[in-house]
Amino acid sequence: MGLGSTAKKLQKVADMAEKLYAKVNEIRQQVESVRGSVEETESRVGALEHELAEQRALVEALAEEQGVDVDAVLEAVEAESEGDGDSAGDGSEGDSADSAGDGASADDGTDGDGTDDT
Repeated sequence: MGLGSTAKKLQKVADMAEKLYAKVNEIRQQVESVRGSVEETESRVGALEHELAEQRALVEALAEEQGVDVDAVLEAVEAESEGDGDSAGDGSEGDSADSAGDGASADDGTDGDGTDDT
């Protein structure tokens, strides 16, 4: 009887070891998948940061060409966002888009309507 119970215990240990090994392999695969996603995300973020820097340089150049004080605008936006929260930041973006869009929308509306062309 001593050998039979020992064999059963060894079989249980072997079964648990197999399950543990399978679980470790599953976790290893998940970690590798997460690592790949993190590397891909890091690459995308780097590309977006580069693109954003290029766009910022272009916007600043256009603003200087139009005589807009970029630093003053940024300070005003920052002051509004500190005082009012996120909603003030959205309003200031809309104001700047409206002021830039007013001149451009008249041109875009006539060219882009398609009614003038037909």
